Amino acid sequence: MKFLIAVVFIFCPLRLMAAEKPNIVVILADDLGYGDVSCYNPTRGKINTPHIDRLAAQGMRFTDAHSSSSVCSPSRYTLLTGRYHWRSSLQAGIVDLWGPPLIEPERVTIASLARELGYHTAAFGKWHLGWEWSIEKNDRSLFQFGKNATGEATPRHLAAWKKTFSQAIGGGPTTRGFQSYFGTDVPNWPPFCFIENDRTIDLPSTLLPQKDLTNNQASRQGPALPDWKLENILPALTQRTCDSIKTLAAHPQPYLLYFALTTPHTPLAVNPAWRGKSGLDNDCADLILETDAAIGQVLDAIEQSGEAANTLVLFTSDNGFAPYVGAKQLEAKGHYPSGPLRGYKFDVWEGGHRLPFVIRWPGVVKAGGVCDQLVHHADLLATLADVWQSPLPAGAGEDSYSLLPILRGKDQSVRETAVSCSANGVPGLRVGSWKFIPAPEPQLYDLATDLAESNNRASDQPERVKEMRQRLETLITQGRSTPGPQQKNDVTVRRHGKPSP
Repeated sequence: MKFLIAVVFIFCPLRLMAAEKPNIVVILADDLGYGDVSCYNPTRGKINTPHIDRLAAQGMRFTDAHSSSSVCSPSRYTLLTGRYHWRSSLQAGIVDLWGPPLIEPERVTIASLARELGYHTAAFGKWHLGWEWSIEKNDRSLFQFGKNATGEATPRHLAAWKKTFSQAIGGGPTTRGFQSYFGTDVPNWPPFCFIENDRTIDLPSTLLPQKDLTNNQASRQGPALPDWKLENILPALTQRTCDSIKTLAAHPQPYLLYFALTTPHTPLAVNPAWRGKSGLDNDCADLILETDAAIGQVLDAIEQSGEAANTLVLFTSDNGFAPYVGAKQLEAKGHYPSGPLRGYKFDVWEGGHRLPFVIRWPGVVKAGGVCDQLVHHADLLATLADVWQSPLPAGAGEDSYSLLPILRGKDQSVRETAVSCSANGVPGLRVGSWKFIPAPEPQLYDLATDLAESNNRASDQPERVKEMRQRLETLITQGRSTPGPQQKNDVTVRRHGKPSP
């Protein structure tokens, strides 16, 4: 009996430590709409996503989860930092081609926090948060091309490219908390090559063939490897991610892995095994099936590593479905990529930023759960800090709320407000079930009774409009939405509509 008691005292602390430091795998799809996942859209969807559905059945599915923006770079900023992107220099749009880093060097990210706590951190896939490219001012024109540019690179092009791509690239993932990185930065933009850590793999020495710049393939011309194949991107990223899971699981150190899928965003480079499989005569629909299969490979790799029981997996998307890849045609065939929501990528309406959001954490999150509480990408940082019992400093995660109470089974609200923006920066403010859009003309919706945002209540609720406008102004001027000391925004935040006096 004494021996058994001793065993309990010896092993319980070890089990507690393991529970406090689970492996973390974050899977971020690119342009996957709320209605593109079959368990989110059973009546208005025609695409079957069995692997994402499996993850949801094994964990918790959130129905009111949002990104910070309806486009990519700002959403990624917020997911990694727990801070609304509009507090940064990016007030609208995305990080441009050859643009500088958006995440400030000193800012806490999920990766830097994990690394401080003894985690191995790795990132794969799309970054699109800027780098410090070593492009000299006089050479910039040699890196900028019109979409229809043809011909071969001149000796002057090749000399400039060699000079730039032979150097380390600063400001990327390995300077923002990740110990390793493998990806394509932006798959439809140059450079058309893989980047490992802070260097390109081989030197781009030609222009991308013109055929790869049509039919929703690449969208910007530029330096490419001679044998670059757009179809190879997703399989390569998936394989490297799975290999890393296997390697990391063999070590006692816990890991945080960020797999930022490049799909179903353009390039719509569907591999032969998946072409036509959706039956919807749409390349993006086929690519969604291929994306789901890639997610299945990652989930299988976690299972095969023996670490599934101690791994928290989060799956979500960066923004809604891109309307330009056939949204109306899909709707005509009975598939609604935004499900019951209004709008798509770029929009401030729900279809732009309300997203699939699934968390599986065996032993903590009850399988098959559905949560209707308001949550946000920003909440990942505070949630992980809470899991690790590591309080965030005052200047970190200014808009991040911990979801840990929800994950442990409490059906309670963790945040009263949330802000999600259109591509041009117009904010949508949630306060409870009410949503306020200040521009171009005030819009007010009660999502509890009008999820499709079809009945603008602004004219018959003037006091609520005034209150919500003031609430938004307070969120801006306080520099944070969480409790704590006032913080500074990086720039003067762009106002849309007049703030209250």
